[in-house]
Order: sequence, then C-alpha cells, then structure tokens
Amino acid sequence: MLGISVDAPAANKAFKEKFGFPFDLLSDESRDVAIAFGAADAKDAPRAKRISYIIAPDGRIARAYAEVKPEEHIAQVLADLK
Repeated sequence: MLGISVDAPAANKAFKEKFGFPFDLLSDESRDVAIAFGAADAKDAPRAKRISYIIAPDGRIARAYAEVKPEEHIAQVLADLK
C-alpha cells in the first residue's frame, strides 16, 4: 500500500506521522500522477483532491474513494480489502 501526495517529502512525513499511517507517502510535486488519476486538474491547481484507489493485481482500479477523511479512511480501506 502506498499513498501519493503533491506535497513535499517533509510535509508527507509529518502527515504520515500525525495520522500514524502504516504505509509510505510518496511525493508527486510535479502533479503528473495526480493529473493522470483525476486528483488534480492542472499542474498549477492550488490543491489536489483527496481521492484514493485500490488497484487490483491486474492493474485495474478495483475501488475509488472520491471523498476521503484521513481520520477514517485507513479503517475503511482495510475493511474493503477483507
């Protein structure tokens, strides 16, 4: 499991520690991944949307979460993975 954010690596590290995420948060400062997955409209967008995806082993999107609350999201994803 990985997370990707448009924030800088130091900000991602602090965010991960704040919420106790048991996975790494990658930095997409160029916003290339965010744009490809529909989480950002343009490279100069002020913020990216919080969207999560479960990617199946065959590479298809198995589940998309369009509205994410960090405090609740890990439990929701873990339940869906069962």
